[in-house]
Amino acid sequence: MTSRNSYIGRFAPSPTGPLHLGSLVAAIASYLDAKAHHGQWLVRIEDVDGARNVHGADDHILASLQRCGMHWDGEVTWQTKRYALYQQALEQLGDLVYPCGCSRREIADSQVNQVTHHNQALIYPGTCRNGLAPGKVGRALRVKVPLSPHCVPEFEDRWAGHYSQDLTAEVGDFIIRRADSYWAYQLAVVVDDGAQGITDIVRGVDLLDSTPRQLYLQQILGLPQPSYLHVPVVLNEAGDKMSKQTGAIAFDDGSDPQQLLHKAMLPAARFLGLDLQADSIEAFWRAAIPAWAQLLQTLPRRA
Repeated sequence: MTSRNSYIGRFAPSPTGPLHLGSLVAAIASYLDAKAHHGQWLVRIEDVDGARNVHGADDHILASLQRCGMHWDGEVTWQTKRYALYQQALEQLGDLVYPCGCSRREIADSQVNQVTHHNQALIYPGTCRNGLAPGKVGRALRVKVPLSPHCVPEFEDRWAGHYSQDLTAEVGDFIIRRADSYWAYQLAVVVDDGAQGITDIVRGVDLLDSTPRQLYLQQILGLPQPSYLHVPVVLNEAGDKMSKQTGAIAFDDGSDPQQLLHKAMLPAARFLGLDLQADSIEAFWRAAIPAWAQLLQTLPRRA
């Protein structure tokens, strides 16, 4: 594979609990992609949602990555230390931002007779776009999406291929600061990726649907657009995405490296389509990096 010395990737877990097999798949994919391109791999703790953070989870996450042989470049960053950057971005957006006093129930009620889109997300109807109604109090901050012509970001995902979304019709003006005063994921991740010079984002396909909103924010903030690769997500027995909310257990229970390798790392690699044989964590990475480079050649978009 051609070397890309300018490659900067990242793994950005939320500290809502220890890493599980699903998050290990995303971590391994992002690490392999950085190493296959001879690039940098950064780690950012996305702890902006303070209500869901679990004390000590960030330390457990970092320790698990190291036990798996994934060593990051530079210093780990935490979103809670970057609020000034988000505020600067908010001010830069200026008149594109407005306060919204609508509750989720009110937005849902406004769509009773509308067709539900495939992602089943609530489409904001623009109720507060031209000002708050009498008696309404601004709870969240939304960013305006163009009405005419429709805003339809599109990109070529290195795994999933071409993807586009009509933000005007399918999303509407979206939140960048929540009613509980926490910064929304969409704004924080775009600002962080821009500030850290991220060139390539490798993450789960569950975030594919949010990418067009991030492309739009990149555009209006004047930030470069990274390359994207969204890998499949691990499902539980009920067919739901494996997550802490659905009871996923930690893959790292402090067992010895051999158990970690055979019970977590090799299964995660197989899920990504890598058929590896390794008797140590070091041997795992020696085999996995060229195997990933070879796998990329079979995807819809070449690396």
